[in-house]
Amino acid sequence: MQTLLGTYEAKIDAKGRFMFPAPFKNQMKEEVNKGFVIKRSIFKKCLEVFPMENWQTESAMVSKLNMFKKKNAEFVTKFMAGVKPVELDGTGRLLIPKDLLKYGGISKEIVITSVANRMEIWDKAAYESAVDYDPDDFASLAEEVMGDLETE
Repeated sequence: MQTLLGTYEAKIDAKGRFMFPAPFKNQMKEEVNKGFVIKRSIFKKCLEVFPMENWQTESAMVSKLNMFKKKNAEFVTKFMAGVKPVELDGTGRLLIPKDLLKYGGISKEIVITSVANRMEIWDKAAYESAVDYDPDDFASLAEEVMGDLETE
């Protein structure tokens, strides 16, 4: 599974395309040619973009759910809502489908940021708001989430 690193800004054109950041292409090497899957985020008002190999790993976990359990079936329906395969065009642009642009509240300026095995695409103003935090609140969250983590 590929781990990506970086945060970049871009502009969306009238058709919903943006220039895919070169540093992500460099990190992905040949994997970039296999395409991506773009979908709604589960917890945030942004989009998630998975390199195809990472999507296969993610969807394999979801496919193990017992679809005869109502909550599982509801989760899978929502998880897969708006999922689309996408590829870079000949000039290195990625097209965001119109329904996903609307879902993410994305207009002209975006931020593409890495989150472990995926990238998130945010409307720039929404991203700035999401990452604007009180240091004390973040310290408490970090302690709660990471405080019991075993280190070697």
